[in-house]
Amino acid sequence: MSATLETRADRREYGGLAVLALPTILVALDISVLYLALPHVAADLHATAVQQLWITDIYGFLVAGLLVTMGTLGDRIGRRRLLLAGAAGFTIASVLAAYSTSPEMLIAARALLGVAGSTMVPSSMALIGAMFTEPRAHARAITIWMCCFMGGAALGPVVGGVLLEHFWWGSVFLMGVPVMGLLLVLGPRVLPEQRDPAAGRLDLPSVALSLAAVLPFVYGLKALSRTGFAVVPVLAVLAGLACAVMFVARQRRLASPLLDLRLFGNRTFATAVSMTVFAGLTGANQLFVSMYLQSVAGLSPAAAGLWLLPSTIAMVVSMQLAPVLARRVPATVAIAGGLVVSAAGFLLLTQVSGGGFGVLVAGLVVANLGLGPMAGLCAVLAMQSAPPERAGSAGALSATAGELGLASGVAFLGMAGTAVYSAGVSVAGLPADMADAAREGVGGAMAAAATLSPVDGARLLDSAFAAVTSSLHVSAVICAGLVLVAAALTVFGLRERR
Repeated sequence: MSATLETRADRREYGGLAVLALPTILVALDISVLYLALPHVAADLHATAVQQLWITDIYGFLVAGLLVTMGTLGDRIGRRRLLLAGAAGFTIASVLAAYSTSPEMLIAARALLGVAGSTMVPSSMALIGAMFTEPRAHARAITIWMCCFMGGAALGPVVGGVLLEHFWWGSVFLMGVPVMGLLLVLGPRVLPEQRDPAAGRLDLPSVALSLAAVLPFVYGLKALSRTGFAVVPVLAVLAGLACAVMFVARQRRLASPLLDLRLFGNRTFATAVSMTVFAGLTGANQLFVSMYLQSVAGLSPAAAGLWLLPSTIAMVVSMQLAPVLARRVPATVAIAGGLVVSAAGFLLLTQVSGGGFGVLVAGLVVANLGLGPMAGLCAVLAMQSAPPERAGSAGALSATAGELGLASGVAFLGMAGTAVYSAGVSVAGLPADMADAAREGVGGAMAAAATLSPVDGARLLDSAFAAVTSSLHVSAVICAGLVLVAAALTVFGLRERR
């Protein structure tokens, strides 16, 4: 009889995990799916270039800026309650976005989607810890959940391409409605409620300071990746850092802080969160891979997404095997060894040439196989090393670290890649405005080539495509160096634990 009860409990827990995984896939997918729909949105709503940027970016800005607040809020009012409130808000915002009649309405709807989406990650990670208390089962559940998050981001271009081929652009938002409806119906039945009974009141000045730290910082980094070094983005980054210093100082004074900085006193937690930043930094390499596939290889975004699926599958497989590996060898060995393998994969990308699909896919597969143990185990280590009553805050910090790492990677790798591209493209003999457009990006070079004679156009495109390939090589070398630094950090920072 006890065995039967245990089986039922397991089924309930994994049923809860399935309910948590569905919205996680959706939140990640919503980040990437809009890139395909944006041209249709711009044409239908007559959105300006600036409005298109805000339509794209406002969601990610608010998710990154509110993760810490929502993680701590869940600790105070209950993780399930916050998750279900976020699901309801996400449903309403999805409908508003799908039927937007102006760019301003769509920007506001995307902002609401970001607020609602920021509740999902920290609440889900904390609830997984409540449902799976045995370390092995918890590790398995976290890796399954993270694989769903990654799968959603990878499937975004593919799903978006299919929807846009048969329906109007609003369909990419409406697909979230039934998923969130399922969460609202099943969540109260299969998810436990959990909160910190000793939590104090939410400190609103700390909330404001956390937003003032993260939002300008992420905005500035994204702007730097697009425009290169400029005064306004640099000032935004500096303003964000200044607010971060004030935020930390305030948390040290409060009896019930928004962010408990004592979490970083645990070496395992601090190292695991730092490693998540490195994971985000290397994720920016996908920008150059996508640029190569869509310009040099001439693929559509949906086709490029399909070519990226093997590397995503490799990451998923590696993440699923990581907890099994960590039972037999210390986590330090599993993560650091995987990162050395990943560095070899990134270096393989430097051998990609004009038609190197095989080399490109092989390099990405090897790189992601090596990143899998870090991606899976660091989240597990961060959550298991934090006190249960701070599970929401721990999950929010881990997710925020990944967001900041990705934003930083996009900025710094973007500037390096842009410099390599601008130096490599040949614009000799072109008018000044056409040369500036060609140096700014491969899209400008392709537009300029269309107005030139066949010989001159082909010469310009050849140099532009060679420059894109060179920027891919440089970003791969930088990523190889980053993962080797992360491997060294693992050896010195993580305890020898299974």
